[in-house]
Amino acid sequence: MTSVAQRWLQTFAAALSRSDIAAVVDLFEPQAYWRDLVAFTGTLHTSEGRPAIRATLERTLAAASPTTWRLLGESPAGDGFLLFFETHIGRGIGHLRLREGRAWTLLTALRELKGHEERAGARRMRYEPPVTPLREPYVLIIGGGQGGIALGARLKRLGVPALIVEKNARAGDSWRKRYKSLCLHDPVWYDHLPYIPFPDHWPVFSPKDRIADWLEMYVRVMELDYWSSTECLTARPVAGAWQVEVLKDDQPLTLRPTHLVLATGMSGFPYRPTVEGVASFRASGGSVLHSCEFGDGASYAGKRCIVVGSSTSGHDIAADLHANGADVTMIQRAPTIVVRSESLMDLAWGRLYSEEALARGISTDIADVTLASVPFRELPKMQRPVYDEIARRDADLYAGLTRAGFMHDMGEDGSGLHSIYLRRGAGYYIDVGASPMIIDGRIKLRSGAEVSAMGERSVMLSDGASLPADVAVFATGYGNMSEWAAKLISPEVGERVGRVWGLGSGTKNDPGPWEGELRNMWRPTKQPNLWFHGGNLMQSRHYSLYLGLQLKRRHLSGSEMP
Repeated sequence: MTSVAQRWLQTFAAALSRSDIAAVVDLFEPQAYWRDLVAFTGTLHTSEGRPAIRATLERTLAAASPTTWRLLGESPAGDGFLLFFETHIGRGIGHLRLREGRAWTLLTALRELKGHEERAGARRMRYEPPVTPLREPYVLIIGGGQGGIALGARLKRLGVPALIVEKNARAGDSWRKRYKSLCLHDPVWYDHLPYIPFPDHWPVFSPKDRIADWLEMYVRVMELDYWSSTECLTARPVAGAWQVEVLKDDQPLTLRPTHLVLATGMSGFPYRPTVEGVASFRASGGSVLHSCEFGDGASYAGKRCIVVGSSTSGHDIAADLHANGADVTMIQRAPTIVVRSESLMDLAWGRLYSEEALARGISTDIADVTLASVPFRELPKMQRPVYDEIARRDADLYAGLTRAGFMHDMGEDGSGLHSIYLRRGAGYYIDVGASPMIIDGRIKLRSGAEVSAMGERSVMLSDGASLPADVAVFATGYGNMSEWAAKLISPEVGERVGRVWGLGSGTKNDPGPWEGELRNMWRPTKQPNLWFHGGNLMQSRHYSLYLGLQLKRRHLSGSEMP
């Protein structure tokens, strides 16, 4: 099979070198995909089908001038071939899947810029220059969680002056301040930050406080320009740049970066449903809070608690409350995807991110490239067999949930957790213990209803039921990330940018049109010099490179890139 790939690559490289776009396109299946990460298009772009591939090449081939295509061999992941290539501006890695001699998927990803390679390995500095405070950032990153920190590290290594501002007092506080029982549900191999992986004794699933301390350490060791206790008040575009007002240690300051990155997480503000009678409930001594305000279940021992919501936070908080002696009822309005953590590791994550994957030669980098090479349109089709097998393997879990009245499915199209995460970032729970509590009644359940009103120490449901309650926790999620642009810049800019996150799949909370990439993430937006960066730890690690390279190119050119 390697010989087939070698012949394909030689033919492909020769056609590109003579700018024979028709010959290049003929090497792809009619419904093939070419995903490019900065190498040809200068941004993140997926071409779907031969006409789109042709159009992209007609627009980008001359400027990219690709050369030096080389087959690196079969991927250790076992589903394609890894490539090396160069363009006019840099070097990259590729991933190729062939079917009957033609390309089905091709990934091209820029990894470094010629003449501006990171000072690592043989290029490291002999002596460390003195560290000087950054005074005029070219890039201002709003938000100092894992996304802002990962991007700050990339830009530091690329020599782009970047400042991270974080409203909390310490790096990692966005994790420290969440509920006490919070623990990562992604495995450690999936969650490394750029350049410094977690040590090999690190637990598979990290408690929130360990992540918080790791982020704080990372900021120091990577010598990032990081202002804590700094709140961004407003930002406005001025003459191709930004004027940003911040409050640092209660002192107002004005910053004038060229580029503004909102790394405030993949969500907007906490969503708090408007419910009649909240004031009456509070006046009677009841507590009403959003999940982001919940700390420790021990504070509610012996209380009658209502948890509104059945996604991850709802499950975690309900389990924490029960473990601390509260009487807990979960209110479930709509079906939730539930998957056992062990099954997800065995059948999904473990193939690329596990100790066994490392033993097969699948490094974190190869795993990231493999995952990035899967076209978003094809992902649901590829995931359905995985979740069909999970449903078969864990039939006892799902039968128990059904008996308890818990509404569950594998998503609108059966494609499971990974698809719904990309589409809406909510609507799922990776079971680490709460599901058995629901099944055996330790966590009570009212499904198919929602809170319609509140009274004196009572919560009324849309099905007519009235539940006694001392505490109501609304685990009702967050708004869209574009809310940050509307708040910090203006409602007009928020509207111009549009929705952030989601693919345009036409499923619940992910309206079309189809984008082919995550909306507005890690690539230019309709507001010049405004970027969004975020996602889970893996996405923050992987895509920070491509956002960093886009910003580096602009820093070098001194102007906007096409």
